[in-house]
Amino acid sequence: MTKTVFIDGAAGTTGLEIAERLAGRNEFTLIALDDARRKDAAARREALNDADFVILCLPDDAAREAVAMIGNDRTRVIDASTAHRVAPGWVYGFPEVSGHDAVAEAARVSNPGCYSTGFIALVAPLVQAGLLPAEWPYICHAVSGYSGGGKALIERFEGDPDIAWRGYALALGHKHVPEMQARCGLAIGPLFSPAVIAAHRGMVVEVPLPLNAMPAAASPDALRTALADFYGASPVVVMGEAPADGEMLLRASDAGDDRIELSVFANADASQARLVARLDNLGKGASGACVQNLNIMAGLPETAGLRI
Repeated sequence: MTKTVFIDGAAGTTGLEIAERLAGRNEFTLIALDDARRKDAAARREALNDADFVILCLPDDAAREAVAMIGNDRTRVIDASTAHRVAPGWVYGFPEVSGHDAVAEAARVSNPGCYSTGFIALVAPLVQAGLLPAEWPYICHAVSGYSGGGKALIERFEGDPDIAWRGYALALGHKHVPEMQARCGLAIGPLFSPAVIAAHRGMVVEVPLPLNAMPAAASPDALRTALADFYGASPVVVMGEAPADGEMLLRASDAGDDRIELSVFANADASQARLVARLDNLGKGASGACVQNLNIMAGLPETAGLRI
């Protein structure tokens, strides 16, 4: 039976890309509000309660408000905002880490942050297996395409082509840190250093590891093997090959997809390693992850409609 989906915040970048992935699919029918009605509280409330599935592509406060408008126990929610990523009663929507069954059965799913997806994909399985210590001050460096900042940042970068790199969250305390710490089971929140580059989409997340200084840390080969085993034959989380030319590139022309590629690099004596995740900030980092979670919740193949 066809299920109805309401994307609240459908005019934003994430909402538009979700709609693109659902276009032409006969498993879902989109409930759409025109420009005049999408900011009307009564119209939104009706759509939120009529839908089988609601996907929230909203600022945090608006997402909380939308959830409060739902007055039935039938409508299931996927929230792409930060509002519920560590909230009780919400399943974290990273099925490869949280479990497919947990997502499939959930009434409320919080979609992971884009940077968080890379960090958690790399660190959570290794800490869980005891191959990296939970009590360690991890550092995470990351760069993202400017589309992750929404319309205002897109307009700024496209209106000022002289901007090549934008560092931000310089006072630390980035909003992704709580979920990065909680979902990896870390005793200390990671020191997170994000930046935006002059590309529309794409993301690289890196966690440097001084293995020779870390208590009970496994070798780079063991870390690589553990990640490969943990994700198995996943069509979404894949292991990258060592680049023959010794470099990794993000290209401004990349179209993006919905996978995430993980790599482990190390020096010759295995005393240091770099965990690296490469993904599309609008794919597995946002819209692709929402559609993957929607598929699982609806009992459909998880990659239906994805760009794999």
